[in-house]
Amino acid sequence: MKRVGGTSAFSVGRILCLLLLHMGALCPITSQGAESPVLLSSIRSGATFYVSKLGDDSDGHSWRTAFHTIQKALDAVPDDKGDHHIIVRPDTYMEANLAPAHKGAPGAYNMLTGDFDGSAGSGASGWTVIDSGDPEKGFKSWDWWGPIRASDKHWPHGNNQETFSSIVWDRWTLRHLYTAGGDGGFFWDLTDKSGEPFTVVVADCVGTGRAFGGGVAYPVVRENEPSTFRRCYFLALDWVGDTAAVLLGGWEKQMPEHPHAVFEDCTLVHCDNAVAISYASHCARARFVRCRMIVLNFTQPEMGGKSTGIICTEGHSPTGRLHVDLEDCILAGYSVLTPGDAAKAVTYTTRGRTQAYVQFKQDVPRGFERLGLWPVDLFSRMAPPPALYRSQD
Repeated sequence: MKRVGGTSAFSVGRILCLLLLHMGALCPITSQGAESPVLLSSIRSGATFYVSKLGDDSDGHSWRTAFHTIQKALDAVPDDKGDHHIIVRPDTYMEANLAPAHKGAPGAYNMLTGDFDGSAGSGASGWTVIDSGDPEKGFKSWDWWGPIRASDKHWPHGNNQETFSSIVWDRWTLRHLYTAGGDGGFFWDLTDKSGEPFTVVVADCVGTGRAFGGGVAYPVVRENEPSTFRRCYFLALDWVGDTAAVLLGGWEKQMPEHPHAVFEDCTLVHCDNAVAISYASHCARARFVRCRMIVLNFTQPEMGGKSTGIICTEGHSPTGRLHVDLEDCILAGYSVLTPGDAAKAVTYTTRGRTQAYVQFKQDVPRGFERLGLWPVDLFSRMAPPPALYRSQD
């Protein structure tokens, strides 16, 4: 290793990192924090694995020897010390119920990323699509079946042979991935590990599913490490029961002062609600900054129609409460909140310019700017970003 003035460059880097950490200049992640908590990862260098259908599926240490599946790379993660990277060649991978062998570490998150721009040398650019559907029959809308592994053996149907917690994904960063074909998108359910701290970072991704496009269920807050979603698109395709573009669940019995999850520059699309509290949640809190929430249900109640609102608290448990902090967001749908008594379970704050386009008979809560004209720019963002491949072979 190169030495600097009698001290290894590694030692100098370590000292500088620790000094900056002591001074508060480096933080794993905050609601206004870094893209991903990798600054501290310069203290150590983890393993790197490659995934490509063109590899020989041997050891995953290069594009030539790349694994054929994402799960095989996740199984190869050697320890829980963090800073391990998995890089995936843009393509479609028919995989479901993905789970890594190890969590990440404080200040050294593991990373799963698609080689979106080809800069990692995969020979392709575009989306890395994780399709959890049936390769012959298509969309597999089955409980506990999706790209992120979680299951509950007490569930009456679906993928319920065992109980498995998504907590194995703690302190992972995911980038440039597109999920489809299953029950959830980028959604983590802690199941039997509910009530433990948990954090993921998701950036520049597309999450689609029957029930949820994204979200987290039942962690407790890490004050300086909320789960963070940046520049993502979330779409859910069902309107019955526990479903939303983003579903949230917390475990505290009193509303925490800090969010479980932060969403920045995200688009949320759903047929009935953009954000909802999970049916088994206690207190859940989230922050939305510059987000677009598009709900397609502008029902006509006189004809028997019903909407649960853009921000939904219908069907919550007796201890269920939802708090949302909204900053410079724009919303569209039948109503901002769930009509009727269910709205008593939600509290909110607004900052900046937070706008709402709703059905003409519905009130707009205090702090929202009511829009009278169809928000053309908002609805132009309704479709997910195109998944185009540009092979360099």
